Amino acid sequence: MDGPVLRQLRVNGRAYEPPADPRVSLLDFLRDHLRLTGTKNACDQGACGTCTVLADGQRVYACLLLAVQCEGMDIVTVEGLAEDELGARVQDAFVRYDAMQCGYCTPGQICSVVGLLAEWRDGVPSAATPDLTAPLDRLTDAELGERMAGNLCRCGAYHHIAAAIREVAGT
Repeated sequence: MDGPVLRQLRVNGRAYEPPADPRVSLLDFLRDHLRLTGTKNACDQGACGTCTVLADGQRVYACLLLAVQCEGMDIVTVEGLAEDELGARVQDAFVRYDAMQCGYCTPGQICSVVGLLAEWRDGVPSAATPDLTAPLDRLTDAELGERMAGNLCRCGAYHHIAAAIREVAGT
């Protein structure tokens, strides 16, 4: 007879048992159960991107996922990105370019930028990519706008955010 199945959710490189209640969102699990409060709650309906985290390297809205859906995945929050070379570079660029004003959306923006840069470097096109056969050698205004469209900034720091992204991307 086999033993019990161990349920596991990895967050920032550490293993955790998912909540017993299957209705707990990933956002609530991160904030309320793990006390990782960098991930913010603004709309609770996937409309603003404030709760963006990385799940197996892909950008996701933590408010739209149940924690139990993330079993077996590697979840990275803004706190985990502080230990990541690319994440630290993005955070430093945000500071240098004053890419945050109130700062509330910044953790989600930073997670989204890390995901965006991985997609871009892997050659994943966006809806704004004009030629799907050409290499993605430059992040144009259209590409940046399309790729960051899921993250809103109520303060309007978009030009500063774009400058920070361009510095890290080297374009």
